[in-house]
Amino acid sequence: MDIHKYNARAWDREVERGNPWTIPATPGEIADARAGRPRIVLTPTRPVPAAWFPPLPGCDALCLASGGGQQGPVLAAAGARVTVLDASPGQLARDRDTAEREGLSLHTLEGDMADLSGFADRSFDLIVHPVSNCFAPDPRPVWRESYRVLRPGGVLLAGFCNPALYLFSDEDLDAGRFVVTRRTPWSDLRDADPEEREQRIAAEEPLHFGHSLEDQIGGQIEAGFSITGFYEDVAPGEALADYLPLFFATRAARPAGPFSG
Repeated sequence: MDIHKYNARAWDREVERGNPWTIPATPGEIADARAGRPRIVLTPTRPVPAAWFPPLPGCDALCLASGGGQQGPVLAAAGARVTVLDASPGQLARDRDTAEREGLSLHTLEGDMADLSGFADRSFDLIVHPVSNCFAPDPRPVWRESYRVLRPGGVLLAGFCNPALYLFSDEDLDAGRFVVTRRTPWSDLRDADPEEREQRIAAEEPLHFGHSLEDQIGGQIEAGFSITGFYEDVAPGEALADYLPLFFATRAARPAGPFSG
């Protein structure tokens, strides 16, 4: 299976279903960004701290696997020069529609979050990467490519899942049973029950990969980043939300000094 193409189609279906990550920024959120108060999320609920952003006016920003009309239009309204790269044409259409609605300029590009070969080295000052590498088999190429296309001193803002999210089956969680039945790091392709996996594929639901923290945080450090910020978040309504944080966010900087690569 070509997982990139499959999940691209599956996210087009999520647009049709009204997944929360496909709902564009509101006119009020765009107005706040124009007034110098941009608010975006990398994880379900907790806004990115204002101190995490570089100066946005004139900033070259890449919204990586970040379609849906959310982060990209807000950053554009705050004065950034924005490129949105996403696998899903439907998600990218949300960005274009929102930009047209608000009179904003941004560029959309269909592509793979792990392959930024269309961009030159040191092209961006900021990369915004909300929870999305759970739909890719390996996050490490994402970190390496992000490092390459960031300028020295550039910032990567990333959200990702707690790998513990995948320890329990959906069926058990829906029934309120907290029984560990899965291993981590999880892969829907490798580890899911074949019948369950085929049902999900028939329904065109995205397939998930629950990466280790070594791959998520250690992978950023291995790529050359310095981790300069971290927070946790929960997802309202998730069965595990009362027990542990299900999502993490990091601020990672490409060093500005002579050894930044």
